[in-house]
Amino acid sequence: MGRYITKRLLISIPLVLLISFVTFAFIHLSPLDPAEVVLHSQGVPKITEELIEQTKAELGMDQPFLTRYLRWAVSCLQLDFGKSYVNGKPVWSLLGPAFINTFKLTMVSAVSIVVLSIVLGVVCALKAGKMVDKSIRGASFFLTSMPSYWLAALMIWYFAVKLDWLPTSGMDSYKSYLLPVTVITINYAGIYFRIIRSSMLSNMNEDYVLYGRACGLPEKKITMHILRNSLQVAVSVFCMAIPIILGSTVVVENIFAWPGLGTLSVKSILSRDFPIIQAYVLVLAVAFILFNTISDIINAAMNPKVRNDL
Repeated sequence: MGRYITKRLLISIPLVLLISFVTFAFIHLSPLDPAEVVLHSQGVPKITEELIEQTKAELGMDQPFLTRYLRWAVSCLQLDFGKSYVNGKPVWSLLGPAFINTFKLTMVSAVSIVVLSIVLGVVCALKAGKMVDKSIRGASFFLTSMPSYWLAALMIWYFAVKLDWLPTSGMDSYKSYLLPVTVITINYAGIYFRIIRSSMLSNMNEDYVLYGRACGLPEKKITMHILRNSLQVAVSVFCMAIPIILGSTVVVENIFAWPGLGTLSVKSILSRDFPIIQAYVLVLAVAFILFNTISDIINAAMNPKVRNDL
């Protein structure tokens, strides 16, 4: 098992390097000169070529591309992503708190999604073809087809404005989590529970289920065996749900004014704050690679055959 983990980690290193290089290169392919962005953000009334060249020298932009990339990559390993072009603050001082806030929202949503998906998946699998199964699948199809911004607006209007039960924005208390978590859960649980249902229906036709019933095992015990084997298929999906939610909270965070990565990224894009955009893309890419590696390791621990495939 240790050898498998080592191989997976070694495979991840080139991926991180490639993504960091592409991220750095794409930002520098922008038609906007970063030096001009810095001068505009500082409120310089008249931008001249001399000022642009001076700013480039101060920021190290006059050096060769590979030299700048290597210096940036080494700094990123120390969580030093440079300084914001807009306010001059260190990027991590802005990105760190925003990442923590988004990660809190992501983890609460992920737990909610996993629990609801397993419950609905088991119920639908055990009642396959019956009215309960059809009703749940129909309702999930209807809810997941709603755009997240529209669903969020409806929930704000009803629960926050009309009933005045919940806050409309911010993260002042546990109540602030209820609306955004509900929107995220509805968007994803309707997809993931169908994976559990499909996997359980497939396992119900396996020989071990027939053998267990022939031996007189209780139906609850057989169902638990089916669920355990079904979760082996779903573990990768649930692990990857965390970085997917982490990177897709832009709409929800902006609607609910959640001080996270989504809100920060939109502000940075509108203000052309390239260092924050670079750090945001790199952090999300590393999160995807990390959780993909974790899901592979969990699968290998649950199924020894996977270890021999690498």
